[in-house]
Amino acid sequence: MTTVGEGAGGPATEEEARAVQDVLRLRVVLDETGPPPGSGHVTGVDVAYDDERDLVAAAAVVLDAATLAVVAETTAVGRVSFPYVPGLLAFREVPTVRAALDALPCPPGLVVCDGYGLAHPRRFGLASHLGVLTGLPTIGVAKNPFTFTYDDPGPRRGSTAPLLAGTEEVGCALRTRDGVKPVFVSVGHRVGLDNAVAHVLALTPAYRLPETTRRADTLCRRALREAVGQGPGGTAAARSGTSA
Repeated sequence: MTTVGEGAGGPATEEEARAVQDVLRLRVVLDETGPPPGSGHVTGVDVAYDDERDLVAAAAVVLDAATLAVVAETTAVGRVSFPYVPGLLAFREVPTVRAALDALPCPPGLVVCDGYGLAHPRRFGLASHLGVLTGLPTIGVAKNPFTFTYDDPGPRRGSTAPLLAGTEEVGCALRTRDGVKPVFVSVGHRVGLDNAVAHVLALTPAYRLPETTRRADTLCRRALREAVGQGPGGTAAARSGTSA
């Protein structure tokens, strides 16, 4: 487990954070297809918080994209370095997530975030933020549509419907299991939406959520319990984060 040092030069105010977003958003690459599903590595990242202790734990779990077997996994724990502000949650999570990614012994390939990319009020969610800073192809897969609207996709697995901000398509609602509530897919950086959807379907052979997200969620919760001295079987006041 990696321990992240306290606040090294990140924005201190909402105004500074929005200014950083404005600069970084211009670097998002939306005209690349991205790696083909089922090839190379695919990595899930997720975070869990202990609000009482002001801690955040991040996990990165690398899977073989063809078999979904775990190739490598790392965790990092740090202090929360930015207050909770809707639309700026990436600033709370990126330092610890990057530390977990940096500790991996192998290339992560495509990174799947539990959250949003283009589907964000400022079109720059965690997946986009992380992609620009690392140069990695990234997508966001969220459990809810945030502030956006959509028509219900068809009932069969693989059905999609546009995720809309007014008339602008910022992602899609994707049915990953027959008759089960959809997930919400948006591109982050260096991946097209059709390819992002194909990756998510490849990562959901048995459950609604991608295997990358499921495994990273379990790992970051365990890392948080261990960081606060509860041990692998203990119960810390952990909650999983979904990033905008």
